[in-house]
Amino acid sequence: MSAMIKIRVPATSANLGPGFDCMGLALDVWNEITFEPAERITYHVTGEGEDKFNKGAKNLLTKAYTILHEVCDKPVRGVDIRSKNQILVSSGLGSSAAAIVGGLFGANEILGHPLEICDLLKIATEMEGHPDNVAPALLGGLVVSVTTKDEILTKRYEVPPLTLVIVKPLVDWPTKLARAVLPKSVSRADAIYNIGRAALVVDALRNGDLDLLQKTMEDRIHQPYRLRHISGGSAAYKVACQFGAAALSGAGPSIIAFVKPEAADQARAEIRSVFEERGFKTKSLITQPGSLGVHKV
Repeated sequence: MSAMIKIRVPATSANLGPGFDCMGLALDVWNEITFEPAERITYHVTGEGEDKFNKGAKNLLTKAYTILHEVCDKPVRGVDIRSKNQILVSSGLGSSAAAIVGGLFGANEILGHPLEICDLLKIATEMEGHPDNVAPALLGGLVVSVTTKDEILTKRYEVPPLTLVIVKPLVDWPTKLARAVLPKSVSRADAIYNIGRAALVVDALRNGDLDLLQKTMEDRIHQPYRLRHISGGSAAYKVACQFGAAALSGAGPSIIAFVKPEAADQARAEIRSVFEERGFKTKSLITQPGSLGVHKV
């Protein structure tokens, strides 16, 4: 690497109701990362997560950067990595997926593109544990992914510029706990309930059909179990559903709602008020789906 490389990687919202662990949507919210030659590996964050991530050079992004060099059997040279973060951390908006994808993609750029996107997806999925966030972070748009023995099968869809409201309560909700509250098995009825709705959610998003989306973005596999453990979660979800199609974003605790543009400000205010009335501060944003995945700028 003889000069600075700059990339952008998007936030993502996984599951989208019934698409548990296999469906994700890129958002028009970005982390911008630069890689510049240095004597050793250094890392610095501004924006979201700066208090958490500036305590040392070891994190998911630098780990992914190093792993790609190891996969390609290349020496890891010094690099100064700087990330300007807009993606809310610990929110269900794919901050860890963005770090993984950013590190892998940045290293692949520096090494002259030895790996294809499908290779990056496989490594990212191994690091993350499932492809629902990393796939749209790489590819952009709406992505449905299936893991097979030898590869990650994906299908990407374009999504029109829908209006999204996202509200994150500032509560302690680690991913480990979000997984622990899920049941070990589900009934056949609940599986059937999700399968049909997942197919219709894809169709609704592709066509920008908010009415169909509102009728089908429901889930029985993960949301009910998680919402009841997030303070104010169930009440906030019910309020969000009054404005359009709503879901727990990823594993939460953020609520994401697909609403008509003119209702966005009111929806955000009323969802926020549910949490704030219970004593929890919130972070929120109004955005839209992102058509681009990680890319060089």
